[in-house]
Amino acid sequence: MRVLVTGVKGQLGHDVMNELAKRGHIGVGVDVEEMDITDPQACRKVIGEADVEAVVHCAAYTAVDAAEDNVEVCRKVNAYGTENIAKVCRELGLKMMYISTDYVFDGEGTRPWEPDDERDPLNVYGQTKYEGEVAVTDHVEKFFIVRIAWVFGVNGKNFIKTMLNLGKKHTDINVVEDQIGSPTYTYDLAVLLVDMIETEKYGFYHATNEGLCSWFEFASEIFRQAGMNVNVHPVSSEEFPAKAKRPHNSRMSKDKLEANGFNRLPAWQDALARYLQTDELQKLLHEN
Repeated sequence: MRVLVTGVKGQLGHDVMNELAKRGHIGVGVDVEEMDITDPQACRKVIGEADVEAVVHCAAYTAVDAAEDNVEVCRKVNAYGTENIAKVCRELGLKMMYISTDYVFDGEGTRPWEPDDERDPLNVYGQTKYEGEVAVTDHVEKFFIVRIAWVFGVNGKNFIKTMLNLGKKHTDINVVEDQIGSPTYTYDLAVLLVDMIETEKYGFYHATNEGLCSWFEFASEIFRQAGMNVNVHPVSSEEFPAKAKRPHNSRMSKDKLEANGFNRLPAWQDALARYLQTDELQKLLHEN
């Protein structure tokens, strides 16, 4: 199978390309230099010439706080860019996989979000990703919309790298304890996404590593596994204000994965352990 992957310089796109190659598929990787997703003509030309059967759309504007001040830029990428790709997929009869987020929900309550729950975003980033979901469902027949959360991978920035860097400079760190969710390792997620794109089991899905934690618990486990003596102190969201409102409840039900014959991802603690053993993280850990 030939598959075009957007956002290949990011954490997830990088791992999806590697997973496709492992299985003998041909991945055509693009980032903004190869295909500006906000340009409809560029999307039509690049996807058409790539001669692919499917598109895995990982590219996104993900600077959650900056999005509050850059609404139209964020919308141009996450909503209009996704619509441009969706229209080409419809014209060419391609499968399309859109990577979305738990931020499309309002983040309240304690019940895990189901894939078909009502969407009510609480910030600009979530709103534009929701608009991207609508664009996909409006234009594409053969679609997968996969919502993920708390992502970490080898490429780019993430919470784990931030914590490790802070832990080198500080013996005490405050981390929010009233936001609950599940971390997602892009290496594990890429396996599932390629499993999915090989099928015709279309629809909405949630995909994170198994198990729940708060950001405080996540940080504590990062330092424990990394062997770093850092005191992590739990604080409330109100004590740690951010420009964009964050969801308190990022629990997501993954029952639909099993119902459709897909494997759930490993426990997040296991994913963290494997991630810390990667060359890049070992280098980070041992830098002064």
